[in-house]
Amino acid sequence: MEYRVLGPVEALSAGRPAAVGEPRQRAVLAVLLLEAGRPVSRDTLIDRVWGDDAPAQARRSLYAYIARLRRAFEEAGAVDQPLIRTAGGYLLDADTDQVDVLRFRDLLARGRQAALPGEARAGVLRAALDLWRGDPLAGVGGAWAQRMRETLWQDHTQAVIAWARAETELGRANAAVVPLTELAGERPLLEPAAATLMLALHAVGRTADALDRFDRTRRLLRDELGVLPGPELRAAHQVVLRSEPPLPGPGSVPALSGTGPVPALSGPGPVPAQLPADVAAFTGRAAELAEFDRLLAESAGAAPLTICVTGTAGAGKTALAVHWAHRVRDRFPDGQLYVDLRGYDPDQPVSPLDALGALLASIGGPPVPAGADERARQYRTRLAGRRMLIVLDNASTVDQLRHLLPGVAGCAVLITSRNSLAGLVSVNGAQRVALDLLPAPEARGLLRRLVGARVDREPEAAALLAEQCARLPLALRIAAELAAARPGAGLAALTGELAEQQRRLDLLSDGDDPRSAVGAVFSWSLRHLRAPEVRLFALLGLHPGPDLDVYAAAALGGGALGEARRSLAALMRAHLVHPVGEDRFGLHDLLRAYAARLARETAVPAAMDGLLDHYLAAASAAMQILYPGEADRRPAVDRPATPLPDMPDAVAARRWLRAELPNLAAATAHGRPAHAVRLSAILYRYLDGAEHSAATAIHGAARSAARLLGDTAAEAYALNALAHLHASAGHPAAAVRDLRRARRLAEQAGDERGQARALGNLAGIDEQQARYAEAAAGYREAMIRYRSLGDLTGEAHALTRLASVGARLGRDSESREHAALALTLHRKAGHLFGEAWAHNSLGEIEARSGRFSSSAARHRRALALFREVGHRSSEAVTLDSLGACETRLGRFERAQRHHRAALRLFEDLGDRLGQASALNGLGEALHAAGLTAEATGVHREALAVASATGARDQQARARSGLAAAGTTGARNRRPA
Repeated sequence: MEYRVLGPVEALSAGRPAAVGEPRQRAVLAVLLLEAGRPVSRDTLIDRVWGDDAPAQARRSLYAYIARLRRAFEEAGAVDQPLIRTAGGYLLDADTDQVDVLRFRDLLARGRQAALPGEARAGVLRAALDLWRGDPLAGVGGAWAQRMRETLWQDHTQAVIAWARAETELGRANAAVVPLTELAGERPLLEPAAATLMLALHAVGRTADALDRFDRTRRLLRDELGVLPGPELRAAHQVVLRSEPPLPGPGSVPALSGTGPVPALSGPGPVPAQLPADVAAFTGRAAELAEFDRLLAESAGAAPLTICVTGTAGAGKTALAVHWAHRVRDRFPDGQLYVDLRGYDPDQPVSPLDALGALLASIGGPPVPAGADERARQYRTRLAGRRMLIVLDNASTVDQLRHLLPGVAGCAVLITSRNSLAGLVSVNGAQRVALDLLPAPEARGLLRRLVGARVDREPEAAALLAEQCARLPLALRIAAELAAARPGAGLAALTGELAEQQRRLDLLSDGDDPRSAVGAVFSWSLRHLRAPEVRLFALLGLHPGPDLDVYAAAALGGGALGEARRSLAALMRAHLVHPVGEDRFGLHDLLRAYAARLARETAVPAAMDGLLDHYLAAASAAMQILYPGEADRRPAVDRPATPLPDMPDAVAARRWLRAELPNLAAATAHGRPAHAVRLSAILYRYLDGAEHSAATAIHGAARSAARLLGDTAAEAYALNALAHLHASAGHPAAAVRDLRRARRLAEQAGDERGQARALGNLAGIDEQQARYAEAAAGYREAMIRYRSLGDLTGEAHALTRLASVGARLGRDSESREHAALALTLHRKAGHLFGEAWAHNSLGEIEARSGRFSSSAARHRRALALFREVGHRSSEAVTLDSLGACETRLGRFERAQRHHRAALRLFEDLGDRLGQASALNGLGEALHAAGLTAEATGVHREALAVASATGARDQQARARSGLAAAGTTGARNRRPA
């Protein structure tokens, strides 16, 4: 089958179209095609096809569309049914070659590689552009389709610019001028297009037209955006001015940021647009907004701009910053970033290290390094030449911010803080805009927009209400909500109630502090809520994470789900909580502090236990769905008194774990030691393939908790988990140190399973260091210990690794027996994860015997199982192995795609060892395809990564690849 979305959505079999049906049915197919090879849940399909207008019968309609698509594929003559039902959803089984958009993206990524020769680059990019047949997803409506359409057109634009640049470098600028002129006409403010067009015009002798293009673009940027040309446009201008006469050909075109070769294998990504929603009924602050506009105009993109919005809690700093950011977002075409630094949360302020990690992940590019200084350097490098707006909300200190300033022209940083941030102003040249209380007219204006005509009918009462709220927007909105909820009561009656409350409350000793009034407004608002709602609000102050769902709220309150849902809805109507996602809620930091104070005074101590019990039980339930074969290796957890979220399948379990991971990490750091220890053990397998920093935080907290409890067996378990993280990050010495300590602690505790675990993991380090005989001995000893304990899963894991190492030692017959036995044991335990690894080992053995088709089939089976359980690191390893098989089968382009996909996953996970392996595999595939120069560059990168991590097997593999490519530098570096 062949599938197309770069134009009308179509499916063809041997060139004959399948009847894919009406627009919504085509939309179902489009969603599945853009996720080809991956399962898509029914909920996701419904959300993307129907959006917010999904009818009650959407699920029934979806079933009908799926059935019709299957029938259409069969009638078109499909040999195998490509539309497969999975747990909780559907999967369209198709390779990259079969889907035009996947083929396009693969070609575009390949065309942007630095090592690809110019002629090859131009051909690859031309082939990518030839796949387009018109407006992508034509005939498919809805918000999701429109978003995807815009993203795909952005990709197309990048392809046109990269292709035109390659043609110009090759001396064929004539071919590029017309397409670039059309693109620059459609997007006159797109500087990469204008810069590339200037160079093409100059190369064909139209230097005057090139200079005219620069002048026109410069005027447009000044008049419409208030900025000067960026570095790449200025660089192109200098080339045109200096080159007389023009000298077309390779090397004559400067490297333009955003259009030229990017770091190897980094494909284009969507432009980040992370601003929170603009504030409804925003009123006033005209002077401050004008000051922001003035500062932006003065910087004109030629100097770094940092604006600090400072003021008391509740003054509306965040609302103002977000409102202005939305007003000027079009002036920052490379995107808008947002981070809530939570600087005034006493438990969970965001560290510079974590903030940089989030920012770098949003920008995209090469792997995120481990240290704060390294991340800061990479952050500044990635922002160079870009126009981005960065909003850093709720900062507390200068130290929290210094690493987060880009320090380059073109970017603007908008910071909000209660602190004056004097050091940032004096040392870094930041501009401070102090936010005072709302002026009285603006305060009354905000009330008028929120309450309506009653403000004009009772002007004196409205003015008094504004003063009682200290003219702070947060308090004004809460008071206005209460007034709106009581339309029959006059404003004077409401101000009388609030005056009484203010006299009765002495929340803070300083009566001049605006927070006194805010506290009074909070308390006054709570008086008009039901007792369960007030109690839940106080308990929300105990929650350690950034947000929560209704199930966690019910656990805190110790009540029914329906009651928690009603209470949250009431608190949201009163502006005491706000939505942060689908069925997720958060608190303003001032409200959180107020709730925490109430909780300390009134909360039941068991509330926190209830919440932590809930997280333990829900995490255990999710892990039981994903990894049932390891149930006996996880701590047993009792079902809590409050309900757990519905997790009918693996898709729902993975979704819950992804959403709750920040809360789970916070719970281990700020909860009870026993909970921290158990949660780490429950989540071990999920964290093994998940985000590195969260795993480090959870296992690190568990180790500290175990030491506090004097639980040596639990400390050994946590050290094993931390050692795995060290090893994958390329720090084998740290891993060995932790594993040796884990083994000693397990021996002290009499924990036989813990000793076996440490032995097996030490053998894993030997395997990574190419000490295969030592690794085999360690795996064998671990296997014997697991067998004596009756631990089928542990024994099977050890057998799987023993099979792989044995194959590398030439013990193929013995290795095949080990892998087959491991497969049997994992199936007996119902352990899909282990079964997949056994298939991988059998695939490795088949490859050693030259049976590459059989090997590839084993790896494909493993890949499907890993995707089913959502274990990303194992998925990456399997893609890497599958790529090696495809190389031996002569399917070089398919091999390259698999290795690139593996590399992206390894980079996302911070797995340096995996990156070295995927790079080497890619280099071998490129060399086999005759792309020797490109293979050399990739093997050099692999050698650098392998040398940095001490992975001797990958170092040797990289040198072998360089030698095969005829590179004399292959022997320049000796094994570490």
